[in-house]
Amino acid sequence: MSADLVVRLAGPADLPAVLELYRELDPDDALDLAEARAVFDRMARYPDYTLHVAEMDGEVLGTYTLLVMENLAHRGSRSAVIEAVAVAGTAQGRGIGRAMMGRALDLARAKGCYKAALSTRMSRERAHAFYESLGFERHGFSFYTELGEGGGSPLTDVMPGHDVGPGGTDVTERVS
Repeated sequence: MSADLVVRLAGPADLPAVLELYRELDPDDALDLAEARAVFDRMARYPDYTLHVAEMDGEVLGTYTLLVMENLAHRGSRSAVIEAVAVAGTAQGRGIGRAMMGRALDLARAKGCYKAALSTRMSRERAHAFYESLGFERHGFSFYTELGEGGGSPLTDVMPGHDVGPGGTDVTERVS
């Protein structure tokens, strides 16, 4: 790894390079630039939700997001989620991912997080080995469900007259 690798907060000007990294991972999964700018602006309104890039010689070669969450459990200790990690294929094996994860973990520690978690697709065995080499351990099971266009669930009903979310959607739920 070159001594001039910098891992830093990303700005709007970095979005085209970040999107290119995501397209390299999955061409069908990347936003267009206008959509990415809108999401980036929303992320900036969250406390402790940041996009980072790894840059060398003026070229963005890697990226990740870091979300630090408040917690009512674990005696109020915060936790961190590292998401959307990508390193350019031509730059893999040069220590860029290791530097990014080191920075993410340092930031999480500095914010008082008791743990940092990440997930990766089952098929990405090289990524699994990489994260394990950094001290991450496989823990429990990770579950997810596709929410689809409406995001609704047959298990919840919205109660009228309660908290209203974006677009006027009532976000208070009653579990059936």
